[in-house]
Amino acid sequence: MNVLASILLLFLSACAPLNEAALAPTQQGKQLAFDRNKGNCLACHAIEDGESPGNIGPALTKLPTRFKNKQQLREQIQDATVFNTETSMPPYGRNRILKEAEIDAIVEYLWLLN
Repeated sequence: MNVLASILLLFLSACAPLNEAALAPTQQGKQLAFDRNKGNCLACHAIEDGESPGNIGPALTKLPTRFKNKQQLREQIQDATVFNTETSMPPYGRNRILKEAEIDAIVEYLWLLN
């Protein structure tokens, strides 16, 4: 094996755990968003790759165009009643439907959807 190939192999093996770690929150977020017993986002929203979505809420796409930043999206999921007292969206954080880390994972996932 030549020196360049050895360096490339070393680099790729060093990066692999970082890539897996970066994917973990988004994969967990997708699982939670699709879980009918947990996040259950599909009950009201259309989501890419989601089966049998609801249509009560807006489609969950291009969220960076609708929210200033991830924190604003997080606050919406945490307790949407702060922004709209008439919302039908459950206050996932306030009612402890989702843990803080679960909300963070969902935000990471939703933020990347096109």
